[in-house]
Amino acid sequence: LPHPRGPPFPHPGMNLEGFLAQLLAMAVALAGAPLLSGWVNQCRAWMQNRRAPPLAMPFRTLHKLFWKESVVAHDASPIFRIAPYIVFGCMLLASLIIPTLSTNLPMAPAADAIALVGLFGIARLFISLAAMDIGTAFGTLGARREMLVGFLAEPAFLMVLFTASLISSSTSLATTVSALAHREFAILPSLAFAGIAFTMVSLAENARVPVDNPATHLELTMIHEALILEYSGRHLALIEWAASLKLFAYSCAGIAIFFPWGIAQANDHVALLWALPVLAAKLAVGGFTLALIETILAKMRIFRVPEFLATAFLLGVLAILVHLLLGA
Repeated sequence: LPHPRGPPFPHPGMNLEGFLAQLLAMAVALAGAPLLSGWVNQCRAWMQNRRAPPLAMPFRTLHKLFWKESVVAHDASPIFRIAPYIVFGCMLLASLIIPTLSTNLPMAPAADAIALVGLFGIARLFISLAAMDIGTAFGTLGARREMLVGFLAEPAFLMVLFTASLISSSTSLATTVSALAHREFAILPSLAFAGIAFTMVSLAENARVPVDNPATHLELTMIHEALILEYSGRHLALIEWAASLKLFAYSCAGIAIFFPWGIAQANDHVALLWALPVLAAKLAVGGFTLALIETILAKMRIFRVPEFLATAFLLGVLAILVHLLLGA
């Protein structure tokens, strides 16, 4: 007979195995995000016939920044001090609600695609407020550009997520991955349009060429770097780590939606053993593709960014219409 109070874990994902899978996903995100950034930098250097930095260079940079003293302006408000921690926390939570290794995630019932976009929006809001808090010209300029990019990129990203949600009949990312992974292999026109839109949005959200150049030092052309000019020490380390986590989260979101094969299902221990090398291989291919895009494209003018993201939004809307009209 069942226990009168019910099972100790009412949801199948809320068990010890689920928590272990969630902890493993967190460890992979914290360690894999800087490695992914280092891999992209290596590939870009090789393609440009330059000497590539070590793969662990982002870890060395973080270690150096964490041991340095943080210099804070006298007129800085508490928002400037807590913004790096909030941004880092939001990016880590975003990485945890995306099925990277397994769909057996305790946070899956409470966090869906809309919550994922909300976490990115909260991080953008606080980093923009912190940039304007000091009152410098470049910080305010970067904050306005960041909000412009976010205002245009978030609707396009939602259209991509809604396309996948219509196919799986759920906004839960774990359910979406499970549904798409068990479908027969076929190139769906809706996912093809959504894939192009997602690529354009991820380039803009992660401050990559052609929208922004992460290696530039020209203040008039910077977006992300202009936001963090006043940060140093551990605050700058958290922001840089959060930027790597954001790239990792977007990469894993693209893998989960468009290439879900290899992600372990709930309570599948054998598949979980293979999920980590499969994820590493997918991220390696994705990092190489990102470096290739940044090498063959040039940075566009800031006035062309709205057109670029409007095209991504239209492609996302077209993906939804194709699925509704053709069912594919």
